[in-house]
Amino acid sequence: MRKIEVCCSSLDEAREAKAGGAIRIELCAAITCGGVTPSHGTIQSIVEAGLGLDVNVLIRAREGGFCYSAAEIDTMCRDIEYCRRTGVTGVVIGALTPQADIDMEACRRMVKAAGDMSITFHRAFDVCPAPFIALEQIISLGCHRLLTSGQQATAEQGAGFIAELRKRASGRIIIMPGAGVKPANIAAIEATTSATEFHSTAAIDAADTAYRGTAVSFASNPQREGIIRRSSAEIVTQLVQVVS
Repeated sequence: MRKIEVCCSSLDEAREAKAGGAIRIELCAAITCGGVTPSHGTIQSIVEAGLGLDVNVLIRAREGGFCYSAAEIDTMCRDIEYCRRTGVTGVVIGALTPQADIDMEACRRMVKAAGDMSITFHRAFDVCPAPFIALEQIISLGCHRLLTSGQQATAEQGAGFIAELRKRASGRIIIMPGAGVKPANIAAIEATTSATEFHSTAAIDAADTAYRGTAVSFASNPQREGIIRRSSAEIVTQLVQVVS
């Protein structure tokens, strides 16, 4: 059975994911930059809502690359400890060296902080220059899942490589395609990769009712001024149900 994880940034979006048939959310903030760790208030509100779906929290101290300072790693470990105390299902982690290899020391610290929570390694993997070595390192860390676009811009473009990752993983870790997964291509990605879990924003564009169209812009992309991205139950349902 196809399982859908939806990337959400709020309780409202989490409710949409649940209504559409998702089995899990990846909770984050600032999705337009690839996501960063959400606020503790957002995490707590979703856990307390008791939606009946797994909640994984993205642990990423800032936008940009994945080579972190000692202070940033400490911050991420503290956020993981908060997530564990709050009762979320899992965390989504990743850290790299300046050479873009897996930073094993930093990742071991985060895995230790996670305790018995589920651990997903995020798309930092997609810039590793030796991906098969990185895969074995991620497995050795005890991660349960790897989110990847197959080292391409989208999971559709990287589907063949994702299939190879699944073959090499041989059931030791879940390989979850993500990046550009949508109703129009999920069946093709599924057919190529034989993956059972998929990651998507499942999003639509909604008008910002407070937008006034002034000369002042607060959007990272001025072309999206006045537009808000929202996860949609309808899109999630299509991802769950669409067939080739």
